[in-house]
Amino acid sequence: MHTSISSIDLGIIGAYLVLVLGIGFYTAIRTRTGEDLFLGGRTLTWGCIGLSLFASNISSNNLIGLAGAAYTTGISVSNYEWFAGVPLIIMAFFYIPLYLKSRITTIPEFLELRFNRACRTYFSAVTILLSVVVDTAGGLYAGALVVKVFYPGAPLLPVCFALALVAGLYTAFGGLKAVVYTDAIQAAILLVGSVVLTFILFGKLGFSWATVREAVPEGHLSLIRPLDDPTLPWLGTLVGVPVLGFWYWVTNQYIVQRVLGAKNVEHARWGAMLAGFLKVVPFFTMVLPGVMAIKLFPGLKDGDMVYPTMITQVLPVGLVGLVLAGLVSAIMSSIDSTLNSASTLVVCDFIEPYKPGMPPERVAWLGRITTIVIMVLVASWAPLIARFGGLFSYLQQAFSILVPPVAAIFLIGPFWKRGNGLAAFATLIIGHVLGAGLFCLGQMGIWTIHFTINVGIMTAVSAAAYVGISLVTAPPAPEKVAACAWTPALAESAGRVAWYKNYRIHSAVLLAVLALLLAAFW
Repeated sequence: MHTSISSIDLGIIGAYLVLVLGIGFYTAIRTRTGEDLFLGGRTLTWGCIGLSLFASNISSNNLIGLAGAAYTTGISVSNYEWFAGVPLIIMAFFYIPLYLKSRITTIPEFLELRFNRACRTYFSAVTILLSVVVDTAGGLYAGALVVKVFYPGAPLLPVCFALALVAGLYTAFGGLKAVVYTDAIQAAILLVGSVVLTFILFGKLGFSWATVREAVPEGHLSLIRPLDDPTLPWLGTLVGVPVLGFWYWVTNQYIVQRVLGAKNVEHARWGAMLAGFLKVVPFFTMVLPGVMAIKLFPGLKDGDMVYPTMITQVLPVGLVGLVLAGLVSAIMSSIDSTLNSASTLVVCDFIEPYKPGMPPERVAWLGRITTIVIMVLVASWAPLIARFGGLFSYLQQAFSILVPPVAAIFLIGPFWKRGNGLAAFATLIIGHVLGAGLFCLGQMGIWTIHFTINVGIMTAVSAAAYVGISLVTAPPAPEKVAACAWTPALAESAGRVAWYKNYRIHSAVLLAVLALLLAAFW
């Protein structure tokens, strides 16, 4: 087993970091205004959007968390990954044209256009909290775990600060365009590295799928699990996973920001479809390797150490550097995305509304300063995640509380004109208070329903609250709703496109691929 990184591997990682920083600072030279910093000047094309969506989502949380969960509990955890194609299709059909028509900079801004200022402020604050406490901090913590495999004595706090510093610098100065361009490179490195690792692992098993099946416990290779399954019961897959996916891909600022920066609706849709196809890849290169590790490395007690163990015990010198560069790519792409989105929310939702008329250059510098401040806060918080007992457990505890009411008002708001701002704001408060209450009851052993089923229950409760309160209060002004209401005309392409460029065709093919995957591993 490797106990340290060879000079060759360090050289590969170093070359990668120099390349990423070079691109970031090259982009920074051309980043002058707030729109440049936050939305890349609204010039992003479909390839960069799709690769960046994929890279930003496939963070170190996924690489380490998915492999560990597949090793300990089975492949059902991948339902969060491959199912992403469905909400991406929903976004392409319904929400992309609405968002781009509205010319918004942040997703909370859409809530102000549809409802009121209170909804925007509250949702923005919640999103910033998620970005700082959950998304970015989780990525830093996962990356620090891998560093400690090679340098066991390295303290978590300095490691987290070092990782945050690299991503924070080019994000603060280059903005979204730097994030997207570096993400495109990171996605390529990540794909190559994960495919190489999977190929070598499978080769050590004689390229025999039968050997894998014989080595794993019963049910380990099933996507659909019994109702009493502690990891992901079938009812949770049915009512919880879709809601979590919708929130993440359609309403999450750090993901949707790439779409908001698209040059037009068609490029945004094509980028979403590309990301949907790419999201199938992790099932084969991140989840199944965790299952293969059961045969190759039996007896590992800590799921978070499965992926680092595969790297250290399987790969030769040189390839260790390649795969670790892929892991560093995952760390950088998730950190840069969340830092950029959090600073966007702070400046656009909390500073600009109270200081209108600021010069675009000043807005950009405010964004840079905010990014650096958030970077320091995140790096300070990340080491505390170790107290939560695993990455996926940590993430689930936060999402199960915060997601349902947000999903409810976004699912209904654009399509039901009777819904009003008072009902939307009340739904956010009621949903989060009840969600926190259920979480506390669960910690006390009183409420034992699986968190994904809780997500479905709380989404239904939140939807009922939104509809009920809207019906007993005054309707919104028609002109308020008209600007943000979905109409069938929005689903049409901007102009005539060839069939192979039609996002409807892409959606149908993607749904067929997902159906085949589900049937093969039911």
